[in-house]
Amino acid sequence: MGAFLSLFMAAAFRPRLYFAADPAFIGVRKVPNSKQIENASLSDLVTAQCPTLLKQFRPAWWLTGGHLQTFWSAIGDFTKVDKVEYERTLLRTVDGGTLGLDFTGPPNSELLAETTPVIVVLHGLTGGSHESYVRAILAPACTTVDRGGLGYRAVVVNFRGCAGVPLTSPRLYSGGTTDDIRTALMYISSLYPNAPLLGIGFSLGANVLTRYLAEEGERSRLNAGCVLASPWDFVANIEALDSTLFRRVVYSRTLGQNLVTLANRHVDALAKFPDSPMTAALPAVRSMNRPLLTEFDQAMTRLCGGPSPPFPFPSARDYYVWASSHNLLPKIRVPLLAINAADDPLVPRLPVDTDRYTLSPWVVFSVTAEGGHLGWFEKDNSSRFGVKRWITKPVLEWMQLMGEVAVDTRRMIPLRQADGFTKEEGRDDIGYLQVEGGGHVVGVEDQDGLLAGL
Repeated sequence: MGAFLSLFMAAAFRPRLYFAADPAFIGVRKVPNSKQIENASLSDLVTAQCPTLLKQFRPAWWLTGGHLQTFWSAIGDFTKVDKVEYERTLLRTVDGGTLGLDFTGPPNSELLAETTPVIVVLHGLTGGSHESYVRAILAPACTTVDRGGLGYRAVVVNFRGCAGVPLTSPRLYSGGTTDDIRTALMYISSLYPNAPLLGIGFSLGANVLTRYLAEEGERSRLNAGCVLASPWDFVANIEALDSTLFRRVVYSRTLGQNLVTLANRHVDALAKFPDSPMTAALPAVRSMNRPLLTEFDQAMTRLCGGPSPPFPFPSARDYYVWASSHNLLPKIRVPLLAINAADDPLVPRLPVDTDRYTLSPWVVFSVTAEGGHLGWFEKDNSSRFGVKRWITKPVLEWMQLMGEVAVDTRRMIPLRQADGFTKEEGRDDIGYLQVEGGGHVVGVEDQDGLLAGL
């Protein structure tokens, strides 16, 4: 009976893995750095190279359940762990906006091989490179191999107005807008033309990354992607978020207030654009006190969360329908690992919860029983009540598989100079120009007034 119970419990805590009926075959090296190539199915590669996805995740006993896991991600003190420092580059976009790219890597990164993989990060709703969930991946990924790390480079793409990035155009970011990550990847690929680029997105950034991969298909500048706690179906998950008093008060209003706080930081900058929809919406937003997420999106995001078209949208719901990524999964054409927790209070509806879901042959979808929203905290055996993020290990296994074992088959898209900007051949609406500013960024410094971890 005891043995049976142990087996049952182990199975209950083991992530559920979903593949397409016919997983894609990927070219891989028989041994590291070898020119001998063979094809292997994505499902076989995950089984062999990502063993943590096949093992149980047991949350720390004092952080069981999705709410506690999520709370700890938001209020825990992570300033003493996973320290990462960055050098920031500012890019001006064609529409006058500014992106903040935070670069990091092992000591003496300039001596790394030109084929060293680069991890490209998209953060959550109002986050940035300082977030603990970002650093939990990048600290070991950018640690040297002799110290147990991967020895990779990394770049965090901070959205417009986030993490100290100046707002220089009357436009926000959104969960569905992909032009900024497309622009950032143009710049990153020009710096590292021979390096595999590996994307990872968290929460809202996960949705953006999924949409980018689906829109680009075989033209993706990313070799592979990994998305954690993506909101997928915005309509279904926003409705679930507003369905109970607890979720509305604790989660929806917290997310809404974070966005109000972020908007308030840019009042002076928006004064330069008196006729813009964003500036017109600002007085109503500034008067809000802990609004629901839907209330903020109705007042501002639907109007100025991206370029026109498709913005502005008639309503927040119209924006949610457009921004969702669950229905784009069949269009993915590079390897993508998606991980969600079944008890995530912010994302209770997943694409694989229904028999109608369809996955691309390039997608691996993993669902853990517990973990909350960007939590996945397990006991750290090196201390009595310490915790560590379980998610770090499977993500690093996936990154190593895609960065070192899988063969780079991307087609390089030529760039050109036009009107002072670097642009892609065949496109004139996006491009970048490096501008002054940036500098050294200490990753453990939080943004005052914003609740982290979401």
